Amino acid sequence: MYPIKKTLLTLCSLSLFVFVAATLPNQKDDEPQNFKAKNLKVLPKNISHKELDKIMDGFKDALGVKCNHCHVSRTDDPKKLDFVSDAKPEKEMARKMLRMTEHINKKYFRGTEAGTETAMLQVQCKTCHRGMAKPELK
Repeated sequence: MYPIKKTLLTLCSLSLFVFVAATLPNQKDDEPQNFKAKNLKVLPKNISHKELDKIMDGFKDALGVKCNHCHVSRTDDPKKLDFVSDAKPEKEMARKMLRMTEHINKKYFRGTEAGTETAMLQVQCKTCHRGMAKPELK
């Protein structure tokens, strides 16, 4: 009878471990620990990592580019990007474009802060760029 109790106890412990592991939050889906966006000049300084990634992905899609279009490589690890650096002029141009679209949206479409989707109609990067880094002038 002792081996059955030991087996039962082992199974119960294993089940509890699996249950606890399954209910723990997935770190991949959660906010990275101690995330604090740096060098934001147009977007809200208290933006979440998830929202910032969503906006940056929107820029990439609208312009048909990758992150290195606006961000330089890090000096200590060239395979990674230095998101804080302002070394590329494209990054400042992106800020100017954000201010411009924000102004247009507030004045003509009653849009709100850059990166929000509250206005029914609004000008966005893709309005002019349509997947191209430099929009075609017609």
